[in-house]
Amino acid sequence: MTSDSTTTDPTFSVVICAYTDQRWDDVHAAVESVRAQTHPAAEIILVVDHNPALHARLAQSLAGITGLNVVENQEDRGLSGGKNTGVSIATGDVVAFLDDDAVAAPGWLEAMAGHYDDPKVAGVGGLTLPMWPGSTPSAALIHAPVPETTGTRPGWFPEEFDWTVGCTYRGMKPGPIRNLMGGNASFRREMFPIAGGFDSGIGRGFHKRPLGCEETEFCIRLRQRSPESELLYDDNAVIWHRVPKERARFSYFRERCYAEGLSKALVTASVGSQDGLASERNHALKTIPRGAAKGVGDAFRGDAGGLGRAAALTVGLAWTAWGYGIGKASARRQTRRTRPASQGPGSPASETPGASETPGTTASQDTGTTAAKGGPGGEGVA
Repeated sequence: MTSDSTTTDPTFSVVICAYTDQRWDDVHAAVESVRAQTHPAAEIILVVDHNPALHARLAQSLAGITGLNVVENQEDRGLSGGKNTGVSIATGDVVAFLDDDAVAAPGWLEAMAGHYDDPKVAGVGGLTLPMWPGSTPSAALIHAPVPETTGTRPGWFPEEFDWTVGCTYRGMKPGPIRNLMGGNASFRREMFPIAGGFDSGIGRGFHKRPLGCEETEFCIRLRQRSPESELLYDDNAVIWHRVPKERARFSYFRERCYAEGLSKALVTASVGSQDGLASERNHALKTIPRGAAKGVGDAFRGDAGGLGRAAALTVGLAWTAWGYGIGKASARRQTRRTRPASQGPGSPASETPGASETPGTTASQDTGTTAAKGGPGGEGVA
């Protein structure tokens, strides 16, 4: 099913999800960057995730801004619930999502808008660039949303794994794509009743681990239910995403990779491994080996960080695979515990976790709780 809408001037509802006052300046900078768009947003919806005190503070601080609606998350705690709340009250032709610790370039919405004259296009995402420690502070971005400096990338940090900090990674190419990155994405509003909402059992929420992939599962489900629809990546739709110093450390890198593996297990339980791992196979078999070889070559050419990047690529792949294995094992245990006594081990529903469930429902939520507890420690490969 494709959209009947062919408007060349779509209206946008921009949803920003916030949850902590530690990002006070970040949230204000994000809002101001949307207000500075060359293609103005019809409305900005700021969803506060189960934090009444923060909701009250933001509502007071941002009062008087035309077209801004500060609301509380009406669904489950977490990013998926916040996004679903935003979608439920949005009125624009297109719903766009911006992270609360990101700022959008002035032409962000304009770049996305140009693609929606094609009725096959159901969603458009853009280029997310990292703001490393030492970049322009958030307080300054409130008054000038384009950063003057983007900080310094750690020498060991490979661009192939920029998804671990919510940014576009080496290997992504403009054009049709399996799924968009959640902090820099837009969808026709009419597609949500077709695909359903974001699954609250996947992604950031009440789990202690940095899980992800709620947008991955949603995009795959959308394409499964509307096979004619297309999702596009346009690197002219630019945002900058802040990377705090704790996320620029190797310990977080490992933990995020492991959590991504857990998240991918939830995705495949919901939408199947063929669609759920298609991009990951190419990334693991082609992009990462090329990156590791380049890192070694860079080291021989005098780049001290080259060997570190090659090692990080190897560790990152191993930790992600480990998390995926733990997640799949946890899902199998959950399936055995919940299998009806009359159901034999050879029956079809017992072969795959969630096989008897509608994608994005209880099976993946139960698996998510179990997987999050397994082993030592999303916006995923995106």
